[in-house]
Amino acid sequence: MDPEKAALLNDHKKSLDWMMHSWVATPLVVSRARYTEDILLKVVHHGLDQYVILGAGIDTFPFRGSNILKKLKIFEIDHPATQAFKCNRLAELGWKLPPQLNFIPLDFTKDSLEIVLKNSSYVTQDLSFFSWLGVTYYLSRDVVFDTMQNITNIAPPGSSIIFDYFDTDAYVPEKASERVLKQIEFLSSQNEPLKTGFEPSKLGVELENIGLHLCENLSPSDIQKRYFQGRTDGLHAWEHAHIAWAVVN
Repeated sequence: MDPEKAALLNDHKKSLDWMMHSWVATPLVVSRARYTEDILLKVVHHGLDQYVILGAGIDTFPFRGSNILKKLKIFEIDHPATQAFKCNRLAELGWKLPPQLNFIPLDFTKDSLEIVLKNSSYVTQDLSFFSWLGVTYYLSRDVVFDTMQNITNIAPPGSSIIFDYFDTDAYVPEKASERVLKQIEFLSSQNEPLKTGFEPSKLGVELENIGLHLCENLSPSDIQKRYFQGRTDGLHAWEHAHIAWAVVN
């Protein structure tokens, strides 16, 4: 990633620490998770009944939520292979599954979110909160908007969705930051290519067209001010990465 800096770091622990702070997407992962759970805490007092974690990965929220949040019915939705790995790992660790937790396998490129939720214990009349973190990058634009349309079809007005995304400049070599370019190159080499970005100034109108009102659209500078201002450890907001909060009309 940075041979010149690497040459100055002859200690493995220091090298790893610098890498995790400066090059790996740690700041994006922690800031989007913090933002999502802050908003969830904010809206849970307004009659929220269900929390749907799209592309849940190894999210541990159901095991660490507060007593208030434990009253929510939680749905973890993810690719069948990823979800199977997680369930096997939880079994290996001996973690007790919370009674309100539901696992639903889904491939966003092949399956309909609306259909799989309707075939589950999800209640279409109940106010819901959707998080979709670290996923839109890997899907086509059509799949992203089709999935959001599914949400507006099954979730009542006032339900929320939070997602993160790259702006379109991230995919333009002349405009993209060095570490984002290197991340895109690395993921392509791992057969996990990043595909989609959005124009922040147009996102609000695009969401309105499918029944969503954009409440907040944090830019990298917004994220920097909110979560990383004044830090001296190398953690700072990822260039081109945005976090959006939208509500069903």
